[in-house]
Amino acid sequence: MEFLTQYPLLAALLALVSLAAVFGALLGFAAIRFKTEGNPIVDQINDILPQTQCGQCGYPGCKPYAEAIANGDAINKCPPGGEAGIQALADLLDLEVIPLDDEHGEEDPRPAVAYIREDECIGCTKCIQACPVDAILGAAKQMHTVIASECTGCDLCVEPCPVDCIDMLREEESLQNWHWTLPDPVGRNVEIIATDSPRDRAA
Repeated sequence: MEFLTQYPLLAALLALVSLAAVFGALLGFAAIRFKTEGNPIVDQINDILPQTQCGQCGYPGCKPYAEAIANGDAINKCPPGGEAGIQALADLLDLEVIPLDDEHGEEDPRPAVAYIREDECIGCTKCIQACPVDAILGAAKQMHTVIASECTGCDLCVEPCPVDCIDMLREEESLQNWHWTLPDPVGRNVEIIATDSPRDRAA
């Protein structure tokens, strides 16, 4: 203590170093304890994308496309997500809604599901290797089949099949899958049914 009273500047310096060490340790612990995994905005974008992993956007999957969008790529390259997906991305990122880019495909309101004609399947496993969501069951030289509930309709299994025994079938429209066609959010061409026209009022 006597030494510190003789050298007050040294005492102040030691106090500052001690406080810096304590606060540095606390900040280091907090950085490890509350570390954020990944980019939150990328995760939010990825949650909006349809997770078909079809590659129509030019990226190998939805997560890489989400990362590209977060880095400034266009939001209109996902046909499976369609206009609703573009609208959701525009709302999230505070961007202007733009039409779907035709170069990447067209929106299909009734996505197809892969169906393997099992009596023609030779068990080559090429479709299994191509499926990005593991929706195909089978083994080498054994019959393959598709888990319809897991199939995203990405169409990636059709081309590798050497015997062309995979069909993309669309679900028949029913009360369960029918949906109302929304107005065009870009062109704002809204058709309104007028029940009270000027001619009616004149009558």
